[in-house]
Amino acid sequence: MNITREDIDNVNAVIKVLIEKPDYETTVEDTLKEYRQKSFFPGFRPGKAPSALIKKRYGKAVLLDEVNKVLSHNLTKFIIDEKLKILGEPLSNPEQQEIDWDKDDNFEFIFDIALAPEIEVTLSEDDKIDFYTITVNDEMIDNQVNYIKTQMGSNEKAEEVTDKCLIKGNFIELDESGEEKEEGIRPEDVIMSVNRIKDEEIKKLFIGKHTEETVIFDPVKAFDDNHEISHMLKISHEEAKELNSQFKYTITEILEFKKAGLNEDLYKKLYGEDTEVKTEEDLRQKLKEEIAANLLNSSERKFAVDVRNLLIDKVNPGLPEPFLKRWLKEANKELTDEQIENEFESFLKDLKWQVIKNFLVEKNELKAEEEETYELAKEVAYLQYNQYGIYNIPEEEIESFAKRIVEKPEEKEKLHFRIIEEKVIEVVRNKISIQNKEITQEEFNELLK
Repeated sequence: MNITREDIDNVNAVIKVLIEKPDYETTVEDTLKEYRQKSFFPGFRPGKAPSALIKKRYGKAVLLDEVNKVLSHNLTKFIIDEKLKILGEPLSNPEQQEIDWDKDDNFEFIFDIALAPEIEVTLSEDDKIDFYTITVNDEMIDNQVNYIKTQMGSNEKAEEVTDKCLIKGNFIELDESGEEKEEGIRPEDVIMSVNRIKDEEIKKLFIGKHTEETVIFDPVKAFDDNHEISHMLKISHEEAKELNSQFKYTITEILEFKKAGLNEDLYKKLYGEDTEVKTEEDLRQKLKEEIAANLLNSSERKFAVDVRNLLIDKVNPGLPEPFLKRWLKEANKELTDEQIENEFESFLKDLKWQVIKNFLVEKNELKAEEEETYELAKEVAYLQYNQYGIYNIPEEEIESFAKRIVEKPEEKEKLHFRIIEEKVIEVVRNKISIQNKEITQEEFNELLK
């Protein structure tokens, strides 16, 4: 076995791997012996076929498989041992000679590799980035208060139907003379939303009605939606398409949605029994802090993007673009040359950032600690509950959720990535000049365009 590396320039190199007969011969012979012991050929007892016959039948495949294993193992080991920071994967060199697996004993493989460029990242107070703090206004707080009142609201019994009501009742299909069909469609306890009735004249028939009163109408005309009619009348889609009948609907219950009131019971549901939120003023202040924290996340993401752009422009690592295009095509055979060209600049920018980030990680010995990973998993758990309007979550439930997250390797890897990314940004933050600017949400949105 002989492996050599020849540098073409600072980002391109060629690796030559020479695999000689002693590197694979013993394993190939042992494998063929196993094949012989397990083989069955007509005219020979099991396991007693001539070795020459076994070699003729299986020798080439076994040789090819073993040489590839030796190649893969030793190429990977060489890259690790030499501490080569490669980009992408090794590609077969265009000058690679065709191998004659029937005659050759020694095999030479030639690979092109791309090397991450040697870079230096020098930062000082001369490097400047703006940090944008988004101001929280009364409209944002009002919207959040209204959202909470809606989320925590409930349906309550009402005396009279309005266009905002839900009604529950029983359907009875009528015949052409307006009499009840004995074998007709008769679903019970059917809930309808009045505001979903598309025909305005039919909708008016319901407004002002009370429980035990009836409305005669055509559901097909009222809703103009076969799927909804099928679900409502508990019939098939085919039956719904053919339906042409009047129905009597008897109202058994009227429900009207009421938003939650702002009171201590609501505050405890939101923030727990021991909450310090006692009044509407307390709630608005709490919401202001929460909104500010969420907006700060947007500010931090914008800052991270600006840091990335600053460093890419400042360092601008030189990359082996021809090799990278070859590798992209090899790794993504479904992509056309035009697609690769169209997406290449974006790919190149991401790769430059990765090179810079790896340098800062190594230089500053950054890593994701287990405790940090677990705490971030808890944050993720809280946010997932919050998305559904659930705020007062027991700590043991959050901890259980977080443990399930970190037990999944792919999810844990995502958390590590976030932690390292944040630490890299923090390293930069501590070395450059930052000018804090307060702006409105609208102004901030314009910056993102």
